[in-house]
Amino acid sequence: MQKLRVESFSISIDGFGAGPNQGLDNPLGVGGEGLHQWFLPTQTFQQLHLKHNMTGKSDGTTGINNDFASRGFKNIGAWIMGRNMFGPIRGPWSDNNWKGWWGDNPPYHVPVYVLTNHARDPIEMDGGTTFHFVNEGIYAALERAFDSAEGKDVRVGGGANVIRQYLNAKLIDEMHLAVSPILLGSGESLFSNTDLLSLGYKCTEYVLTENATHLIICK
Repeated sequence: MQKLRVESFSISIDGFGAGPNQGLDNPLGVGGEGLHQWFLPTQTFQQLHLKHNMTGKSDGTTGINNDFASRGFKNIGAWIMGRNMFGPIRGPWSDNNWKGWWGDNPPYHVPVYVLTNHARDPIEMDGGTTFHFVNEGIYAALERAFDSAEGKDVRVGGGANVIRQYLNAKLIDEMHLAVSPILLGSGESLFSNTDLLSLGYKCTEYVLTENATHLIICK
């Protein structure tokens, strides 16, 4: 059965998935890069960004952090993300020049459904990624994602607001959070006005590493 999954979503100790003042020069908000220090050194991240050493082998660390990062890409047939994750532009699309943070070959390689209030034609990228813009809400995006995933799972990439919407609708089946040992004070709160216990979620696994505590939360 297909699942809706959150994978490798990093939050601070005080529950923020991004720092304040996100923008073109600060895509993760002030202090937000500190959330991902467990992920950036991993072999999985290095492979995604095509960083290789002279021997042809991928650079990057292995071990527990890489295991969690890697499993987040297994059996994924489509993604869902919010418009803030796609880019810094707000309001109506002024033009079609912005095509995401990731260059001509984004790391998804499957259909990606971007939740937005403003319609835009799909964007076909290199490597099999196509961005589809959905302005009919979270249920329409999920239906389209499941239909296009060819029986595989769908991953919600973020940001915090989109994940929270799917949590409050009880639609997320499994969520991997990486709690980084930093405080942000403000920013994008993941659990604002969300009662996971009442929604039927519980922590089924936790693993501590040097740079993160990994939590698996399921219904």
